[in-house]
Amino acid sequence: MPLMKVLVTGGAGFIGSHLVERLLEQGHEVVCLDNFNDFYEPRIKRRNVQTAFTNPGYTLIDGDILERELLERVFLEGRFETVVHLAAYAGVRPSIESPELYQKVNIEGTINLLEQCRAHGVGRFVFASSSSVYGGRSQVPFRETDDVMRPISPYAATKVAGEALCFTYHHLFGIHTHALRFFTVYGPRQRPEMAIHLFARRILDGEPILLFGDGTAARDYTFVGDIVEGVARSVQTVEGYEVINLGGSRSTTLARLVELLEARLHRKAIIERGPDQAGDVPVTFAEIDKARRLLGYESRTDMEKGIDLFCSWLEKERGRASFPGDPSFRASKPPVPTG
Repeated sequence: MPLMKVLVTGGAGFIGSHLVERLLEQGHEVVCLDNFNDFYEPRIKRRNVQTAFTNPGYTLIDGDILERELLERVFLEGRFETVVHLAAYAGVRPSIESPELYQKVNIEGTINLLEQCRAHGVGRFVFASSSSVYGGRSQVPFRETDDVMRPISPYAATKVAGEALCFTYHHLFGIHTHALRFFTVYGPRQRPEMAIHLFARRILDGEPILLFGDGTAARDYTFVGDIVEGVARSVQTVEGYEVINLGGSRSTTLARLVELLEARLHRKAIIERGPDQAGDVPVTFAEIDKARRLLGYESRTDMEKGIDLFCSWLEKERGRASFPGDPSFRASKPPVPTG
């Protein structure tokens, strides 16, 4: 396995921090670029990077993919073989409220990185796309050859645009690219506003959870460890231009998800009902034959096991004296200055 120097954008986030640790375990040198924005509590992301700091191959840069002068310095000094681009504003519903922000970060930020790859001869690019690109389709499973030109949220539209930009830079400049379509990732360190994390906290606190629709909406929930293994394999094998689904290749309804959380937490959920939400899709379900063929990828963690692992992590976190909601929490080591 050839060892590389890898730039991971958004590397302090939920998926990114797990990926950074996996790449370091494999022996790669990793530079993490993250702006620690307040989309959710920045101290959570500061905690995410603590383990990586113990590895001499790790560097953290506190900076933004919209800062072109910063990116120029980072790429000039970094001499990267591969870029893994995870940084983005996520979430369907927030994108409907702030479409301009999503356009700027998710599209302009991606162009900035691709331009730096072109300028500095970085020939390998792994792009985090999303199952949201498939729009409101209900025919399953979702295949990489399906039409994705009818996204139903600004967030989804930015991911379609990101994939198109990646292809353009591959076509014009030969940058080898994998666009990986993630399907509803969950697990330890999951963002606090995401359904599994939010529901679990509310069930533990005896607070009601708001379920939109009748509970039949279904998602292909995919455990973060499986996703990270797929991304790490992509880092090793990226060649040409490929769009690849990374999912669990199974769907779980919202009602069943609540049942699994109730069983694991030994508490009954207090449920309030709301109407279907604009931008939400009825079902997601990944066909992963291409990921198996190109990456040797498998989704090995079923929902029962994944929910147990997530809840164990959450219970441990809630028992910490410096839970990220505690204002006394601080990162133990500052990031590398960028000025």
